[in-house]
Amino acid sequence: QVQLQESGPGLVKPSQTLSLTCTVSGGSITTNNYYYDWIRQSPGKGLEWIGFISYSGSTGFSPALESRASISRDLSRNQFTLQLISVTPEDTAVYYCARKYQVAPRYDYWGQGTQVAVSS
Repeated sequence: QVQLQESGPGLVKPSQTLSLTCTVSGGSITTNNYYYDWIRQSPGKGLEWIGFISYSGSTGFSPALESRASISRDLSRNQFTLQLISVTPEDTAVYYCARKYQVAPRYDYWGQGTQVAVSS
């Protein structure tokens, strides 16, 4: 059974960098053809896709966030990390990590989500 678990600070000050880690258990993040995404949901809004890191380490981002977002991975810990620079209160959201197979229409596993507030 694959499990994903997000971790990171619940509160970040404006202009700082948000860093969130997703730890994957039950399967390697290098297993062929799987993609690991970050998604967020701001208060009163729908889900917003942030970006992905693939089994091979390639990344891709939403055009709206690509200038501020990066995703890296630690294979020794089977983790991948989202960094979002220069945050504002509009980055306040519940952040999720999730896995999907190639271009499958939906994710097969999700983390439980972690709440992040951007406030001074």
